[in-house]
Amino acid sequence: MLKIYYDKDADLNVLKGKKIAIIGYGIQGRGQALCLKDSGCEVVVSELPGTPNYELAKQDGFVPVSAEEAAKAADVIQILTQDHAQAKVYKEYIKPYLKKGKALCFSHGFNIRFKQIKPPKNVDVFMIAPKGPGALVRRMYVEGKGVPSLIAIYQDASGHAKDIALAYAKGIGATKAGVIETTFEEETETDLFGEQAVLCGGVSEMIKAGFDTLVEAGYQPEIAYFEVLHELKLITDLIQEKGIAGMRRGVSNTACYGDLTRGPMVITEKTRKTMKKILKDIKSGKFAREWIKENETGRANFNKLLKSGDEHLIEKVGQQLRAMMPWMRK
Repeated sequence: MLKIYYDKDADLNVLKGKKIAIIGYGIQGRGQALCLKDSGCEVVVSELPGTPNYELAKQDGFVPVSAEEAAKAADVIQILTQDHAQAKVYKEYIKPYLKKGKALCFSHGFNIRFKQIKPPKNVDVFMIAPKGPGALVRRMYVEGKGVPSLIAIYQDASGHAKDIALAYAKGIGATKAGVIETTFEEETETDLFGEQAVLCGGVSEMIKAGFDTLVEAGYQPEIAYFEVLHELKLITDLIQEKGIAGMRRGVSNTACYGDLTRGPMVITEKTRKTMKKILKDIKSGKFAREWIKENETGRANFNKLLKSGDEHLIEKVGQQLRAMMPWMRK
């Protein structure tokens, strides 16, 4: 049964007297650290000296310290470095200072799910995962709102792990929107699948395939770009706001009919079988092992594929067309 927690279910006083370490002052780290600070929590930030994020943390009123110093001083340690760096940071700078009564926090379950990080049994381990970037977490908090988040408890050594996790969620404003209970396994596997099969992998390949189809048929690349890439945001905005059914009623009847009749020709039974294969590779750990090895061996394939994608005609055309639209620049 679905469990959703709100403000009334969380007590910020649970964090009173506890120091929270934010390891990594990136977009998510900054958003969470500022919200927790404004909620009255004692926050210490860790970031590498000389980096833009280190300077940003100083501008925001923090005194950044090393991961080792932060872990040593904190009661709740939130690891917000990138997935591939978390295990190294944990083993070298955090693990030596984990002791009974402390809590380890994540916003993505990759390193726990695939056993890259194996916490001692005497610490709490939980996840609070906002379903939005850190900048949005911060903006919603400032506006007195919140971003829906996920909560998962991996280890409850203290008997109060959920109370601490919910208090943390309240500290970043998540309980105003709702915090949905899940597991590290479910969050990690669905997140990876969404990225690979739909949000990043599926969408980018479909865009390029559509672009190539039109260009190879003799249409101007610029026209193809507008039709298969530029206008995608209009559709995804409609879907996010109103769902797929609402999007279909927000476009022309011609577009809607084309969606209903031609969409299944693109996403065929074969495509669905491929998606199941992708999910199987995630669940078995095959993808995780591949990605971990890629990082350990210098990322040769990653860099090759990234460079190849950068050289696609759609990137050159897109750069030229985006220069015509100054309203799109930040």
